[in-house]
Amino acid sequence: MIVAHEKDIKGLELNGDSMKNVLKKVLISPQEGWEGYVMRVFDLDTDGYTPKHSHPWPHINYILKGKGTLHLDGIDHEIEAGSYAYVPGNKIHQFLNRGTEPLSFICIVPEEGDK
Repeated sequence: MIVAHEKDIKGLELNGDSMKNVLKKVLISPQEGWEGYVMRVFDLDTDGYTPKHSHPWPHINYILKGKGTLHLDGIDHEIEAGSYAYVPGNKIHQFLNRGTEPLSFICIVPEEGDK
């Protein structure tokens, strides 16, 4: 069992050839008792983006704040606070911040998706 606040998690900065201005925070995982799944929050700073990629596992996303684009299976979808998405396994996808404030979203994946 856990009751906590996202602001207290330091997070891991992710930058590289395929991603920019990404901060990942793991909120709940098997370590906290949720067997088989991981809930993370991603913050994409201005001009930030995740890799354009695919993987065998699905994930669900809920946009907490900001505005951006979810590229999913060849289609660009405008997203904003309150938007949500189910991304099936093996579909090419990418999140891009298109706003002037951070784009923040929850991402829940099976445990294998957070290795």
